[in-house]
Parts: sequence; C-alpha cells; structure tokens
Amino acid sequence: MKVPLLDLKAQYKTIKPEIDAALIRMAESQSLILGPEVELFEKNISKYLDSKYAIGVSSGTDALLIALMAIDLKPGDEVIIPTYSFFATAGVVSRLNAKPVFIDSDPLTFNLDPEKLKSLINKKTKAIVPVHLYGQSSEMDKIMEIAAEYNLKVIEDGAQAIGTQYKDGRKVGNIGHIGCFSFYPSKNLGCFGDGGLVTTNDETLAEKLRILRVHGGKPKYYHKIIGGNFRIDAIQAAVLNVKLPHLDSWTKKRQENAELYTKFFIEGGLAESEGKLKYDDKNKVLLPEPVYKKYNLEHYHIYNQYVIRVENRDEARKKLTENEVGTEIYYPVPFHLQECFADLGYKKGDFPVSEWCAKDSIALPIYPELTNDQIEFTVKTISDFIKNK
Repeated sequence: MKVPLLDLKAQYKTIKPEIDAALIRMAESQSLILGPEVELFEKNISKYLDSKYAIGVSSGTDALLIALMAIDLKPGDEVIIPTYSFFATAGVVSRLNAKPVFIDSDPLTFNLDPEKLKSLINKKTKAIVPVHLYGQSSEMDKIMEIAAEYNLKVIEDGAQAIGTQYKDGRKVGNIGHIGCFSFYPSKNLGCFGDGGLVTTNDETLAEKLRILRVHGGKPKYYHKIIGGNFRIDAIQAAVLNVKLPHLDSWTKKRQENAELYTKFFIEGGLAESEGKLKYDDKNKVLLPEPVYKKYNLEHYHIYNQYVIRVENRDEARKKLTENEVGTEIYYPVPFHLQECFADLGYKKGDFPVSEWCAKDSIALPIYPELTNDQIEFTVKTISDFIKNK
C-alpha cells in the first residue's frame, strides 16, 4: 500500500472548481501585485486569527526577517531561539548580523524550555523567538513573563501553527509582539508557491511592517527606512482565500488521524499512552502528547506534523520507505551542530534534549485525505520492524 507523506493533489481535487475559478479570475484581472485580493485575504485571515493587523508577505522566512527588522534588530544584538527548528528561525538572525543564542527543548513538546531562558539573557539580548513546533503552542505565559521582566520583544514563529490555540484560548501569533506564519504548500494552509504572514495587535508595528514590505517606501519612491520586496503575490492570496474556509475541517481531520495513530499504536502493544519519555517493553514507540487538549480547545494542536520517537530510527525509516510509506525527519541536525554556526562555539552535548529529538524522531503522514487503512498500514509496518528487530 502506498502512503505518501503528503498528497497535495488529493486536496486540490476536493476544491478544484473554486481554485480554478480563482486562478482564471486573477488572470483576467491582471491585478497581480498587492491590490484587492491581498486586501481581502488580510481581512479574512485577520478575523480568523483574532488579530488586529495581518500583513501578507512573500514567505514564512521573510515574515521572520521583516519582524526582526521591525523591532530594529541591530548587529551584535542577541536573539534567543530554540536550537531545534527549521533553519529559517536561526538564519534570519544571522542575516541581520545579530547573534542567535540557542536554547534546549522541552522533552515532551519539543518546543523551547522556558525554564532555561533567564540564564541566557544579558544586556545584548533583544528578543525571544518561540517556535510553535509541529502545530502545538509553546508555553507562552512563562515566556511573556520573562520577556516583560527584561523588556524583550517576543516574535512568535507560527509557521507550522496557523490557528493553533494556547491554553487560554488565544490563537498563537497574538500573544507576543509579532506573529509569523508560512503558507508553504505543505502547511495546513498552503498556497501554490511561497507565501507568508505577519500579525500584530500594535498599530505602530503594523504600519512599520507595511512600509518595510515595500522597500521601506511611503509614499512610493520616498524612503525613510530600508526594507525589502516582501510582498505576497496576489495569485497566492487568491488561492488562500479559497482554502481558508476549509481550514478548520482539514485541521479536525488531522486531529482525528492523530487519534487513530494513538489508538493503533496502543492496540498494537507499542505504547501505553501518549507523552511517555522513556522506552521500555511497553513503550517501544514514544507518542506525541497534545498537552493543551485538556483545556477543551478546538485547536489544541493542529498537527502540521505527527512526530513519534523510535529507537533505531534510521533503520525504521528505511523499512517504511521499502513499504512505500513516506516519512521525514524534522530535524536531523540541531542548529548548534550545523557547520555554518561553528563559530558560535557550541559542541555536541550542549543541548541533550534537542539532540535526542534529532536522533530518534520521525514524522509520519498526517494529511487530511489520509485513509484509516493507510494509517493502520503505517503502524503495522513499524510494528513489524520492531518485532523483527
């Protein structure tokens, strides 16, 4: 049985008439740079995220970059970021000639461990960038409390967490000073190429973000600051306007798929429950735990990724590949062990939790169109590997 990691064609088929009509409308209008379609999307997504201001940008990476520019990050400033995330989280800091300061992960959620924050703060610290990894919120109360104590900005990296709720019901991107999102095609809300978003509830920051998006010019051709070409394409906004009304149903299906994985892993004798942190005879697979589910939230976790941990991960992945089950490793090398950051002086063993995550974690298919049989087959393939090991 073939089980792809992601099947974007399956999603397209369910909304083909709407998408095709939107693309034809854009071709006929030739209003391709900002304009009414982008304005409509910003209005729609702002309402969906409960954010006062939403500014469409060119990618999730550029969302992070423009957010750091908006808080006036300067060369030599320090930004605390998790060592375990997609590269853009760290890369944008270095591109502005600031210094990324890495922090280890919480072993349960893989998000940054807020208990380790204070020891990393000094006079050069300018901001904290919590990443809501895989679609589950970071522990924002503690992060915001520490940020307020030290007068730091908080830039939320919600690239994998569009619509995710924190335990108090607020949607991520509204808790820190600026929220950043990605519409890369593999995301829960993905466009037909690159696209991103920044959100804020601060009017001054919103205005600065809009100006930075168009090379820092206001009015056109008059520049007080230097920005960049960070505009979202109108065609991408049109695609997102079609997809957004479907997002909640897609998220619900992802949650149901995650519950099925848990059911099959437990029934197969591979796990006792979600959230275990040690392997033993009853827990050969360590399952992710949606830690905010107990708060009766609709979007306690949106499962952009469904990530388990298993010993002999690389061998298990090989077995899955042989059986045509798609997988991915998010992420195989933490930032502190990346060659490009060698000059920062970190070494293996500095962040043991993140290194464990990188060694044992594997993402399984979780997309909404996945069938129950495909999920069961994926679990059975892992079970066969473990039992024959």
